Amino acid sequence: QVQLVESGGGLVQAGGSLRLSCAASIRTFSQYGMGWFRQAPGKEREFVAGITRSGGNTNYAVSVKGRFTISRDNAKNTVYLQMNSLKPEDTAVYYCAKSAYYRSSYYPTRLYEYDDWGQGTQVTVSS
Repeated sequence: QVQLVESGGGLVQAGGSLRLSCAASIRTFSQYGMGWFRQAPGKEREFVAGITRSGGNTNYAVSVKGRFTISRDNAKNTVYLQMNSLKPEDTAVYYCAKSAYYRSSYYPTRLYEYDDWGQGTQVTVSS
């Protein structure tokens, strides 16, 4: 069973930065694309960023492009989300997820294309 454990969330002022980490307990981590999603109170879970299994390609939601950076370290089975210039509207629970596509160069953006999820970490941005 795959376990994904996020860390790094917290409270930060607008304009600040946070770095989220997601450690995966899977031997074939390097064979799967990974993604970050977020869910604000009363809203649906939404795609934030995705990265291919090699880390060579990334994709971002329009709302975070230019401010957030997704990366991964396959030697450490970990994916990261560097968040800069944070805004109050970035406040949400952030989840990492593993793509359902094995050995694919595709980085999915839809919830149903991910089959394992972490428990989430809270990010709160104060104005």
